[in-house]
Amino acid sequence: MKLERTKNAKRNIIFGVILKIYQVLVPFFMRTALLYFLGMEYIGLNSFFTSILSILTLAELGVEGVIVYSMYKPIAEDDKDKICSLMRLYKLYYRIVGVIILLIGLCLTPLLPYLIKGDFPEAINLYGLYYINLIAVVLSYLFFAHKKSLLSAYQRLDVMSKITLLVDTPLYIGQIIVLIFLKNYYVYILLAMSAQFFINIVSTVIVSKMYPEYEAGGKLPKSDIKEINHKVKDLFMMKVGDTIINSADAIVISAFLGLTVLAIYNNYYYVVVSIIGMAAIGYSSLTAGIGNSLMTESKEKNYNDFGVITYISMWAVCMCTCCFLNLFQPFMQLWMGKANMLDMNAVVCFALYFVVYEINAVLTLFKDAAGIWHQDRYRPFVVSMINLFLNLATVKILGIYGVLMSTVISMGIIGIPWIIHNLFTTAFNQDELIAFIKKMVVYLLEMIGISSISCLLCNFVTAQGVSEIAIKLVISVVISVSLFTLCNLKSKELKGTVRLVRKMIGKDNFEK
Repeated sequence: MKLERTKNAKRNIIFGVILKIYQVLVPFFMRTALLYFLGMEYIGLNSFFTSILSILTLAELGVEGVIVYSMYKPIAEDDKDKICSLMRLYKLYYRIVGVIILLIGLCLTPLLPYLIKGDFPEAINLYGLYYINLIAVVLSYLFFAHKKSLLSAYQRLDVMSKITLLVDTPLYIGQIIVLIFLKNYYVYILLAMSAQFFINIVSTVIVSKMYPEYEAGGKLPKSDIKEINHKVKDLFMMKVGDTIINSADAIVISAFLGLTVLAIYNNYYYVVVSIIGMAAIGYSSLTAGIGNSLMTESKEKNYNDFGVITYISMWAVCMCTCCFLNLFQPFMQLWMGKANMLDMNAVVCFALYFVVYEINAVLTLFKDAAGIWHQDRYRPFVVSMINLFLNLATVKILGIYGVLMSTVISMGIIGIPWIIHNLFTTAFNQDELIAFIKKMVVYLLEMIGISSISCLLCNFVTAQGVSEIAIKLVISVVISVSLFTLCNLKSKELKGTVRLVRKMIGKDNFEK
Protein backbone atom coordinates (compact mmCIF):
# COMPACT_ATOMS: atom_id res chain seq x y z
CA MET A 1 0.00 0.00 0.00
CA LYS A 2 1.34 3.41 -0.98
CA LEU A 3 0.72 6.04 1.69
CA GLU A 4 -0.87 9.39 0.84
CA ARG A 5 2.40 11.05 1.74
CA THR A 6 1.58 14.67 0.89
CA LYS A 7 -1.88 14.56 2.48
CA ASN A 8 -0.57 12.89 5.62
CA ALA A 9 2.39 15.25 5.89
CA LYS A 10 0.05 18.24 5.47
CA ARG A 11 -2.27 17.30 8.34
CA ASN A 12 0.63 16.11 10.49
CA ILE A 13 2.30 19.48 10.12
CA ILE A 14 -0.91 21.46 10.72
CA PHE A 15 -1.81 19.67 13.93
CA GLY A 16 1.83 19.34 14.92
CA VAL A 17 2.27 23.11 14.69
CA ILE A 18 -0.91 23.68 16.70
CA LEU A 19 0.35 21.30 19.37
CA LYS A 20 3.82 22.80 19.39
CA ILE A 21 2.51 26.35 19.78
CA TYR A 22 0.43 25.04 22.66
CA GLN A 23 3.44 23.24 24.15
CA VAL A 24 5.56 26.38 23.88
CA LEU A 25 3.08 28.96 25.18
CA VAL A 26 1.47 27.02 28.04
CA PRO A 27 4.76 25.74 29.56
CA PHE A 28 6.12 29.28 29.09
CA PHE A 29 3.39 30.58 31.39
CA MET A 30 3.90 27.61 33.71
CA ARG A 31 7.63 28.37 33.88
CA THR A 32 6.87 32.00 34.68
CA ALA A 33 4.37 30.94 37.36
CA LEU A 34 6.92 28.53 38.81
CA LEU A 35 9.42 31.38 39.10
CA TYR A 36 6.85 33.72 40.63
CA PHE A 37 5.36 31.33 43.18
CA LEU A 38 8.35 29.09 44.05
CA GLY A 39 11.59 30.64 42.75
CA MET A 40 14.40 30.25 40.19
CA GLU A 41 15.92 27.18 41.87
CA TYR A 42 12.78 25.18 41.15
CA ILE A 43 13.18 25.90 37.43
CA GLY A 44 16.72 24.57 37.79
CA LEU A 45 15.38 21.43 39.49
CA ASN A 46 12.95 20.87 36.61
CA SER A 47 15.77 21.09 34.09
CA PHE A 48 18.00 18.82 36.18
CA PHE A 49 15.43 16.03 36.46
CA THR A 50 14.52 16.31 32.78
CA SER A 51 18.17 15.69 31.88
CA ILE A 52 18.54 12.79 34.33
CA LEU A 53 15.40 11.08 33.01
CA SER A 54 16.56 11.56 29.42
CA ILE A 55 19.66 9.57 30.24
CA LEU A 56 17.59 6.88 31.99
CA THR A 57 15.45 6.40 28.89
CA LEU A 58 18.56 5.27 27.06
CA ALA A 59 17.29 1.85 28.13
CA GLU A 60 14.68 2.24 25.38
CA LEU A 61 17.60 1.32 23.10
CA GLY A 62 15.91 2.84 20.05
CA VAL A 63 13.31 0.05 20.01
CA GLU A 64 10.49 2.28 18.75
CA GLY A 65 12.49 3.65 15.82
CA VAL A 66 13.46 0.17 14.66
CA ILE A 67 9.95 -1.29 15.03
CA VAL A 68 8.38 1.62 13.13
CA TYR A 69 11.01 1.33 10.39
CA SER A 70 10.33 -2.42 10.20
CA MET A 71 6.66 -1.65 9.56
CA TYR A 72 7.29 0.42 6.42
CA LYS A 73 7.70 -2.58 4.14
CA PRO A 74 4.78 -4.72 5.48
CA ILE A 75 2.54 -1.64 5.29
CA ALA A 76 3.61 -1.08 1.67
CA GLU A 77 2.85 -4.79 1.01
CA ASP A 78 -0.33 -4.81 3.17
CA ASP A 79 1.08 -7.66 5.29
CA LYS A 80 -1.20 -7.44 8.36
CA ASP A 81 0.14 -10.57 10.07
CA LYS A 82 3.67 -9.25 10.15
CA ILE A 83 2.54 -5.89 11.52
CA CYS A 84 0.71 -7.67 14.38
CA SER A 85 3.82 -9.71 15.11
CA LEU A 86 5.94 -6.56 15.19
CA MET A 87 3.49 -4.98 17.65
CA ARG A 88 3.75 -8.02 19.92
CA LEU A 89 7.54 -7.81 19.86
CA TYR A 90 7.36 -4.06 20.55
CA LYS A 91 5.05 -4.66 23.53
CA LEU A 92 7.44 -7.27 24.98
CA TYR A 93 10.52 -5.10 24.47
CA TYR A 94 8.92 -2.06 26.09
CA ARG A 95 8.05 -4.01 29.23
CA ILE A 96 11.64 -5.17 29.44
CA VAL A 97 12.73 -1.56 28.95
CA GLY A 98 10.49 -0.40 31.83
CA VAL A 99 12.14 -2.87 34.20
CA ILE A 100 15.64 -1.88 33.04
CA ILE A 101 14.88 1.83 33.59
CA LEU A 102 13.64 1.07 37.11
CA LEU A 103 16.78 -0.89 38.01
CA ILE A 104 19.19 1.67 36.54
CA GLY A 105 17.25 4.49 38.18
CA LEU A 106 17.55 2.88 41.60
CA CYS A 107 21.28 2.34 41.10
CA LEU A 108 21.77 6.05 40.29
CA THR A 109 20.12 7.22 43.52
CA PRO A 110 23.34 7.61 45.60
CA LEU A 111 24.84 9.94 42.95
CA LEU A 112 22.10 12.59 43.10
CA PRO A 113 23.67 14.96 45.69
CA TYR A 114 26.94 15.05 43.74
CA LEU A 115 25.20 16.27 40.57
CA ILE A 116 23.96 19.52 42.10
CA LYS A 117 26.45 22.20 43.16
CA GLY A 118 25.43 24.06 46.31
CA ASP A 119 22.11 23.70 48.08
CA PHE A 120 18.74 22.85 46.64
CA PRO A 121 15.47 24.25 48.08
CA GLU A 122 15.08 23.38 51.77
CA ALA A 123 11.47 22.21 51.37
CA ILE A 124 12.50 19.55 48.86
CA ASN A 125 13.38 15.94 49.54
CA LEU A 126 15.64 15.25 46.57
CA TYR A 127 15.20 11.49 46.74
CA GLY A 128 11.41 11.61 47.05
CA LEU A 129 11.17 13.92 44.05
CA TYR A 130 13.48 11.67 42.06
CA TYR A 131 11.37 8.58 42.80
CA ILE A 132 8.20 10.36 41.66
CA ASN A 133 9.88 11.14 38.33
CA LEU A 134 11.33 7.64 38.01
CA ILE A 135 8.08 5.74 38.71
CA ALA A 136 6.14 7.91 36.24
CA VAL A 137 8.64 7.13 33.47
CA VAL A 138 8.63 3.40 34.27
CA LEU A 139 4.82 3.20 34.17
CA SER A 140 4.74 4.93 30.77
CA TYR A 141 6.85 2.07 29.36
CA LEU A 142 5.17 -0.83 31.13
CA PHE A 143 1.61 -0.12 30.02
CA PHE A 144 -0.23 0.82 26.80
CA ALA A 145 2.75 2.16 24.81
CA HIS A 146 3.02 -0.28 21.90
CA LYS A 147 0.02 0.76 19.78
CA LYS A 148 1.35 4.25 19.20
CA SER A 149 3.82 2.74 16.75
CA LEU A 150 0.99 2.35 14.22
CA LEU A 151 0.39 6.10 14.15
CA SER A 152 4.06 6.74 13.35
CA ALA A 153 4.26 3.98 10.74
CA TYR A 154 1.05 5.09 8.99
CA GLN A 155 2.16 8.74 9.07
CA ARG A 156 -0.78 9.76 11.30
CA LEU A 157 1.02 11.79 13.94
CA ASP A 158 -1.82 14.34 13.70
CA VAL A 159 -3.88 11.91 15.80
CA MET A 160 -1.13 11.84 18.42
CA SER A 161 -1.13 15.65 18.47
CA LYS A 162 -4.88 15.72 19.16
CA ILE A 163 -4.55 13.15 21.94
CA THR A 164 -1.75 15.13 23.58
CA LEU A 165 -3.84 18.31 23.51
CA LEU A 166 -6.79 16.44 25.03
CA VAL A 167 -4.74 15.03 27.91
CA ASP A 168 -2.36 17.91 28.63
CA THR A 169 -4.98 20.65 28.98
CA PRO A 170 -6.64 19.44 32.21
CA LEU A 171 -3.23 18.54 33.65
CA TYR A 172 -1.90 22.06 33.02
CA ILE A 173 -5.02 23.53 34.62
CA GLY A 174 -4.42 21.32 37.63
CA GLN A 175 -0.79 22.42 37.84
CA ILE A 176 -1.59 26.12 37.82
CA ILE A 177 -4.22 25.59 40.54
CA VAL A 178 -1.61 23.75 42.61
CA LEU A 179 0.94 26.56 42.18
CA ILE A 180 -1.50 29.33 43.07
CA PHE A 181 -3.33 27.76 46.01
CA LEU A 182 -1.09 25.00 47.39
CA LYS A 183 2.41 26.04 46.29
CA ASN A 184 3.28 22.34 46.53
CA TYR A 185 6.04 21.29 44.13
CA TYR A 186 5.46 17.57 44.75
CA VAL A 187 1.87 17.68 43.52
CA TYR A 188 2.91 19.96 40.66
CA ILE A 189 5.55 17.51 39.42
CA LEU A 190 3.28 14.49 39.99
CA LEU A 191 0.72 15.97 37.61
CA ALA A 192 3.43 16.70 35.05
CA MET A 193 4.83 13.18 35.23
CA SER A 194 1.41 11.50 34.87
CA ALA A 195 0.81 13.04 31.43
CA GLN A 196 2.59 10.36 29.36
CA PHE A 197 0.82 7.53 31.16
CA PHE A 198 -2.61 8.97 30.39
CA ILE A 199 -1.58 9.75 26.80
CA ASN A 200 -0.70 6.07 26.35
CA ILE A 201 -4.11 4.97 27.66
CA VAL A 202 -6.09 7.33 25.42
CA SER A 203 -3.97 6.57 22.34
CA THR A 204 -4.50 2.82 22.85
CA VAL A 205 -8.28 3.27 22.81
CA ILE A 206 -8.26 5.51 19.73
CA VAL A 207 -5.74 3.44 17.73
CA SER A 208 -7.79 0.30 18.45
CA LYS A 209 -10.79 1.99 16.81
CA MET A 210 -8.77 3.30 13.86
CA TYR A 211 -6.99 0.03 13.13
CA PRO A 212 -9.16 -2.77 14.61
CA GLU A 213 -7.45 -5.33 12.37
CA TYR A 214 -4.19 -4.93 14.28
CA GLU A 215 -3.66 -6.61 17.64
CA ALA A 216 -0.36 -7.63 19.18
CA GLY A 217 -0.01 -11.32 18.34
CA GLY A 218 1.81 -13.88 16.27
CA LYS A 219 5.49 -14.64 16.09
CA LEU A 220 8.15 -13.30 13.80
CA PRO A 221 10.67 -15.64 12.18
CA LYS A 222 13.93 -15.88 14.12
CA SER A 223 15.76 -14.28 11.20
CA ASP A 224 13.54 -11.18 11.43
CA ILE A 225 14.00 -10.94 15.20
CA LYS A 226 17.75 -11.27 14.76
CA GLU A 227 17.74 -8.47 12.18
CA ILE A 228 15.64 -6.24 14.44
CA ASN A 229 17.92 -6.90 17.41
CA HIS A 230 20.89 -6.02 15.24
CA LYS A 231 19.27 -2.71 14.26
CA VAL A 232 18.34 -2.00 17.89
CA LYS A 233 21.99 -2.41 18.91
CA ASP A 234 23.06 -0.03 16.16
CA LEU A 235 20.40 2.53 17.09
CA PHE A 236 21.34 2.25 20.76
CA MET A 237 24.83 3.54 19.98
CA MET A 238 23.30 6.53 18.25
CA LYS A 239 20.78 7.09 21.03
CA VAL A 240 23.55 7.10 23.64
CA GLY A 241 25.32 9.81 21.68
CA ASP A 242 22.27 11.97 21.04
CA THR A 243 21.13 11.76 24.66
CA ILE A 244 24.53 12.70 26.05
CA ILE A 245 24.72 15.68 23.70
CA ASN A 246 21.22 16.87 24.68
CA SER A 247 21.34 16.10 28.41
CA ALA A 248 24.96 16.22 29.57
CA ASP A 249 25.17 20.01 29.18
CA ALA A 250 22.51 20.59 31.85
CA ILE A 251 24.05 18.05 34.24
CA VAL A 252 27.54 19.55 33.81
CA ILE A 253 26.18 23.06 34.49
CA SER A 254 24.29 21.81 37.56
CA ALA A 255 27.33 19.98 38.94
CA PHE A 256 29.88 22.77 38.33
CA LEU A 257 27.89 26.04 38.26
CA GLY A 258 24.76 25.35 40.35
CA LEU A 259 20.97 25.29 39.96
CA THR A 260 20.54 29.06 39.60
CA VAL A 261 22.98 29.28 36.69
CA LEU A 262 21.33 26.20 35.18
CA ALA A 263 17.93 27.90 35.45
CA ILE A 264 19.17 31.06 33.68
CA TYR A 265 20.84 28.96 30.98
CA ASN A 266 17.67 26.93 30.56
CA ASN A 267 15.50 30.02 30.11
CA TYR A 268 17.51 30.71 26.94
CA TYR A 269 17.70 27.05 26.04
CA TYR A 270 13.93 26.74 26.45
CA VAL A 271 13.38 29.32 23.69
CA VAL A 272 15.88 27.63 21.36
CA VAL A 273 14.44 24.17 21.99
CA SER A 274 10.93 25.49 21.37
CA ILE A 275 11.95 26.58 17.88
CA ILE A 276 13.83 23.32 17.35
CA GLY A 277 10.63 21.54 18.34
CA MET A 278 8.70 23.42 15.66
CA ALA A 279 11.14 22.17 13.02
CA ALA A 280 10.96 18.67 14.49
CA ILE A 281 7.23 18.61 13.74
CA GLY A 282 7.96 18.85 10.05
CA TYR A 283 10.69 16.23 10.24
CA SER A 284 8.62 13.72 12.21
CA SER A 285 5.64 14.34 9.91
CA LEU A 286 7.78 13.52 6.88
CA THR A 287 9.75 10.53 8.22
CA ALA A 288 7.25 7.78 7.39
CA GLY A 289 6.51 9.32 3.97
CA ILE A 290 10.21 9.54 3.13
CA GLY A 291 10.68 5.96 4.33
CA ASN A 292 7.85 4.86 2.07
CA SER A 293 9.33 6.87 -0.81
CA LEU A 294 12.76 5.31 -0.33
CA MET A 295 11.09 1.92 -0.65
CA THR A 296 9.08 2.75 -3.77
CA GLU A 297 10.80 5.61 -5.69
CA SER A 298 14.08 6.10 -7.57
CA LYS A 299 17.30 7.45 -6.04
CA GLU A 300 17.09 10.51 -8.28
CA LYS A 301 13.60 11.37 -7.08
CA ASN A 302 14.58 10.91 -3.44
CA TYR A 303 17.72 13.03 -3.84
CA ASN A 304 15.66 15.83 -5.39
CA ASP A 305 13.31 15.64 -2.38
CA PHE A 306 16.34 15.80 -0.11
CA GLY A 307 17.54 18.96 -1.85
CA VAL A 308 14.13 20.64 -1.50
CA ILE A 309 13.73 19.75 2.18
CA THR A 310 17.30 20.91 2.90
CA TYR A 311 16.59 24.24 1.18
CA ILE A 312 13.37 24.77 3.17
CA SER A 313 15.24 23.94 6.37
CA MET A 314 18.09 26.37 5.65
CA TRP A 315 15.59 29.09 4.71
CA ALA A 316 13.88 28.65 8.08
CA VAL A 317 17.22 28.41 9.93
CA CYS A 318 18.36 31.71 8.41
CA MET A 319 15.16 33.45 9.55
CA CYS A 320 15.34 31.98 13.07
CA THR A 321 19.03 32.83 13.44
CA CYS A 322 18.34 36.48 12.63
CA CYS A 323 15.52 36.48 15.16
CA PHE A 324 17.70 34.93 17.87
CA LEU A 325 20.47 37.48 17.39
CA ASN A 326 18.11 40.47 17.39
CA LEU A 327 15.28 39.47 19.74
CA PHE A 328 16.78 37.25 22.42
CA GLN A 329 18.06 39.99 24.74
CA PRO A 330 15.04 42.32 24.65
CA PHE A 331 12.73 39.33 25.11
CA MET A 332 14.69 37.93 28.08
CA GLN A 333 14.85 41.36 29.71
CA LEU A 334 11.08 41.68 29.40
CA TRP A 335 10.44 38.11 30.61
CA MET A 336 13.00 37.47 33.36
CA GLY A 337 14.62 40.87 34.02
CA LYS A 338 18.23 42.02 33.67
CA ALA A 339 19.38 40.12 36.73
CA ASN A 340 18.56 36.80 35.04
CA MET A 341 20.21 37.43 31.66
CA LEU A 342 23.35 36.20 29.92
CA ASP A 343 25.44 38.51 27.75
CA MET A 344 25.40 38.83 23.95
CA ASN A 345 28.28 36.40 23.53
CA ALA A 346 26.05 33.65 24.91
CA VAL A 347 23.32 34.63 22.43
CA VAL A 348 25.78 34.19 19.54
CA CYS A 349 26.73 30.78 20.95
CA PHE A 350 23.06 29.77 21.14
CA ALA A 351 22.56 30.92 17.53
CA LEU A 352 25.51 28.82 16.36
CA TYR A 353 24.19 25.87 18.38
CA PHE A 354 20.83 26.22 16.64
CA VAL A 355 22.34 26.32 13.13
CA VAL A 356 24.48 23.24 13.72
CA TYR A 357 21.64 21.36 15.39
CA GLU A 358 19.21 21.99 12.53
CA ILE A 359 21.69 20.99 9.81
CA ASN A 360 22.23 17.76 11.72
CA ALA A 361 18.46 17.31 12.10
CA VAL A 362 17.64 17.46 8.39
CA LEU A 363 20.43 14.97 7.65
CA THR A 364 19.20 12.70 10.45
CA LEU A 365 15.68 12.82 9.00
CA PHE A 366 16.80 11.05 5.83
CA LYS A 367 19.23 8.80 7.67
CA ASP A 368 16.48 7.50 9.96
CA ALA A 369 13.95 7.18 7.15
CA ALA A 370 16.48 5.11 5.21
CA GLY A 371 17.32 3.00 8.26
CA ILE A 372 21.05 3.79 8.01
CA TRP A 373 21.78 2.82 11.58
CA HIS A 374 24.48 0.21 11.20
CA GLN A 375 26.72 2.44 9.10
CA ASP A 376 26.05 5.39 11.42
CA ARG A 377 26.20 3.58 14.76
CA TYR A 378 29.53 4.97 16.02
CA ARG A 379 29.12 8.59 14.93
CA PRO A 380 26.79 9.95 17.66
CA PHE A 381 28.70 8.11 20.37
CA VAL A 382 32.07 9.50 19.25
CA VAL A 383 30.60 13.01 18.88
CA SER A 384 29.00 12.83 22.34
CA MET A 385 32.23 11.68 23.98
CA ILE A 386 34.15 14.56 22.37
CA ASN A 387 31.37 16.93 23.48
CA LEU A 388 31.44 15.63 27.06
CA PHE A 389 35.24 15.85 27.22
CA LEU A 390 35.17 19.45 25.94
CA ASN A 391 32.38 20.29 28.42
CA LEU A 392 34.39 19.07 31.39
CA ALA A 393 37.58 20.69 30.09
CA THR A 394 36.07 24.14 29.48
CA VAL A 395 33.17 24.61 31.93
CA LYS A 396 35.37 25.92 34.78
CA ILE A 397 37.33 28.21 32.44
CA LEU A 398 34.64 29.47 30.04
CA GLY A 399 31.47 28.62 31.95
CA ILE A 400 28.33 28.39 29.84
CA TYR A 401 30.20 29.49 26.69
CA GLY A 402 32.42 26.44 26.94
CA VAL A 403 29.40 24.16 27.29
CA LEU A 404 27.66 25.62 24.23
CA MET A 405 30.72 25.79 22.01
CA SER A 406 31.66 22.20 22.91
CA THR A 407 28.45 21.06 21.22
CA VAL A 408 28.97 23.33 18.22
CA ILE A 409 32.54 22.09 17.69
CA SER A 410 31.87 18.39 18.21
CA MET A 411 28.72 18.31 16.09
CA GLY A 412 29.85 20.76 13.41
CA ILE A 413 33.37 19.51 12.80
CA ILE A 414 32.93 15.78 13.49
CA GLY A 415 29.27 14.83 13.39
CA ILE A 416 27.88 16.59 10.31
CA PRO A 417 30.65 15.61 7.83
CA TRP A 418 30.38 12.04 9.09
CA ILE A 419 26.61 11.75 8.60
CA ILE A 420 26.87 13.37 5.14
CA HIS A 421 29.39 10.70 4.16
CA ASN A 422 27.08 7.94 5.44
CA LEU A 423 24.10 9.29 3.52
CA PHE A 424 25.88 9.62 0.21
CA THR A 425 27.51 6.21 0.40
CA THR A 426 24.21 4.48 1.21
CA ALA A 427 21.02 6.35 0.23
CA PHE A 428 22.19 8.66 -2.57
CA ASN A 429 24.68 8.63 -5.44
CA GLN A 430 28.23 9.51 -4.37
CA ASP A 431 28.78 11.70 -7.44
CA GLU A 432 26.30 14.21 -5.94
CA LEU A 433 28.36 14.64 -2.74
CA ILE A 434 30.65 17.50 -3.81
CA ALA A 435 27.75 19.50 -5.27
CA PHE A 436 25.82 19.11 -2.02
CA ILE A 437 28.77 20.24 0.12
CA LYS A 438 29.23 23.31 -2.09
CA LYS A 439 25.53 24.09 -1.76
CA MET A 440 25.71 23.85 2.05
CA VAL A 441 28.73 26.16 2.15
CA VAL A 442 26.83 28.69 0.03
CA TYR A 443 23.83 28.47 2.40
CA LEU A 444 26.07 29.13 5.42
CA LEU A 445 27.78 32.11 3.77
CA GLU A 446 24.38 33.53 2.86
CA MET A 447 23.24 33.14 6.47
CA ILE A 448 26.31 34.99 7.80
CA GLY A 449 25.81 37.88 5.39
CA ILE A 450 22.05 38.12 5.92
CA SER A 451 22.37 37.89 9.74
CA SER A 452 24.97 40.67 9.71
CA ILE A 453 22.70 42.93 7.65
CA SER A 454 19.71 42.30 9.92
CA CYS A 455 21.77 42.99 13.07
CA LEU A 456 23.12 46.21 11.57
CA LEU A 457 19.61 47.45 10.78
CA CYS A 458 18.28 46.44 14.20
CA ASN A 459 21.00 48.51 15.89
CA PHE A 460 19.16 51.63 14.71
CA VAL A 461 16.00 50.67 16.62
CA THR A 462 15.59 52.92 19.69
CA ALA A 463 12.24 51.65 20.97
CA GLN A 464 12.03 49.68 24.23
CA GLY A 465 9.98 46.76 25.55
CA VAL A 466 7.28 45.19 23.40
CA SER A 467 7.70 47.84 20.68
CA GLU A 468 11.40 47.01 20.34
CA ILE A 469 10.63 43.30 20.01
CA ALA A 470 7.91 43.91 17.41
CA ILE A 471 10.04 46.22 15.23
CA LYS A 472 13.09 43.95 15.37
CA LEU A 473 10.92 40.91 14.60
CA VAL A 474 9.61 42.56 11.42
CA ILE A 475 13.12 43.59 10.34
CA SER A 476 14.56 40.13 11.04
CA VAL A 477 11.83 38.23 9.20
CA VAL A 478 11.56 40.53 6.19
CA ILE A 479 15.32 40.81 5.66
CA SER A 480 16.05 37.10 6.12
CA VAL A 481 13.15 35.78 4.05
CA SER A 482 13.55 38.22 1.17
CA LEU A 483 17.35 38.08 0.90
CA PHE A 484 17.62 34.29 1.27
CA THR A 485 14.95 33.84 -1.39
CA LEU A 486 16.66 36.31 -3.71
CA CYS A 487 20.02 34.60 -3.25
CA ASN A 488 18.49 31.31 -4.43
CA LEU A 489 16.00 32.67 -6.93
CA LYS A 490 17.19 30.56 -9.86
CA SER A 491 17.90 27.36 -7.92
CA LYS A 492 16.09 24.11 -8.68
CA GLU A 493 15.51 23.71 -4.93
CA LEU A 494 13.38 26.87 -4.82
CA LYS A 495 11.40 25.68 -7.83
CA GLY A 496 10.90 22.32 -6.13
CA THR A 497 9.73 24.12 -2.98
CA VAL A 498 7.14 26.05 -4.97
CA ARG A 499 5.84 22.79 -6.50
CA LEU A 500 5.66 21.18 -3.06
CA VAL A 501 3.74 24.11 -1.59
CA ARG A 502 1.31 24.13 -4.51
CA LYS A 503 0.71 20.41 -4.06
CA MET A 504 0.12 20.74 -0.32
CA ILE A 505 -2.46 23.51 -0.79
CA GLY A 506 -4.21 21.52 -3.51
CA LYS A 507 -3.16 23.49 -6.58
CA ASP A 508 -1.33 20.51 -8.12
CA ASN A 509 -2.43 16.90 -7.88
CA PHE A 510 0.62 15.10 -9.18
CA GLU A 511 3.50 13.36 -7.38
CA LYS A 512 6.90 14.59 -8.47
